[in-house]
Amino acid sequence: MSVIWLWVGFLTLVFVFLALDLGVFNRKSHEIGIGEALRWTAIWIAVALLFNVGVYFMYEYHLCGIGRHVAAGDTHAELSGAQAAVKFFTGYLVEKSLSLDNIFVISLIFAYFGVPAIYQHRVLFWGILGALVMRGVMIGLGSAALQKWEWLIYVFGGILLITAMKMLFSKHEAVHPEKNPLVRLVKRFFSVTSDFHHNYFFVQIEKQWFFTPLFLVLLVVESSDVVFAVDSIPAIFGVTDDPFLIFTSNIFAILGLRSLYFALAAMIQKFRYLKISLVVILLYVGAKMMFSHPIKTHHVEDLMTWISLGMIVLIMIVGIVASLLRKETTK
Repeated sequence: MSVIWLWVGFLTLVFVFLALDLGVFNRKSHEIGIGEALRWTAIWIAVALLFNVGVYFMYEYHLCGIGRHVAAGDTHAELSGAQAAVKFFTGYLVEKSLSLDNIFVISLIFAYFGVPAIYQHRVLFWGILGALVMRGVMIGLGSAALQKWEWLIYVFGGILLITAMKMLFSKHEAVHPEKNPLVRLVKRFFSVTSDFHHNYFFVQIEKQWFFTPLFLVLLVVESSDVVFAVDSIPAIFGVTDDPFLIFTSNIFAILGLRSLYFALAAMIQKFRYLKISLVVILLYVGAKMMFSHPIKTHHVEDLMTWISLGMIVLIMIVGIVASLLRKETTK
């Protein structure tokens, strides 16, 4: 049986999750409180961990041939269940960590446009749906390119090092949604209402169709995710070259982004050292791609995967604890 059926099964699972989210649990627009957001964050993390158990068995028994034909850059002829599970979890943590910076930018976009809290979930839902498609395309292109040109791993590593430096010296306060090319394009060729109209992206007024400011917000969120994807997707190629592990771990990190946003948006500015943690993670993964790739062996790659997992967890813990201690001392 072809591995394509595992891809079909996973995509079907994702669309079931999204249908339940929008059609059942969040059918009516409502303001999501921190308590509800934390519950959903825990649920999405639990679902990702449960899927990782499935990853173990899929790769351990090579269901549909998965794990037998990995990308050219991987030294393993096959991936065992344990190896695949560790790679999935490491990739999930990398993408989840980097999404914290995305949360900060989204909060600035919502604040700039004055989006009522009751409509924010709808924007994030459709924004993430678009992100699933765009990231799938980017991951597919990246995997295909690496199979053909293995030296691109150094380009990806260099992108991460440059991104880390840019993140270290950049200021989110410099975000200007009104300068977004997509926003300018829509305003130039289409009519846009000055006020929100419930949770609609477009409305009909006197037989004329108008875009609403909520649609402009969606465009800015979507385009900002493209920028983040260009920066973050190369990071997961530093963990594994297996397209299925890359895509699934990335998608599960994105699926939990909405609930994580509502849980952390109000207080993420208090974690002042998280940005430094993200910079260090990017520097570490970028350096790993640049220097460890030429000397990979079967045992070295296994060791580096476990070291990467430990390093990422440690870096994030240090950033969180340092932020909490700084908060306490400044009271």
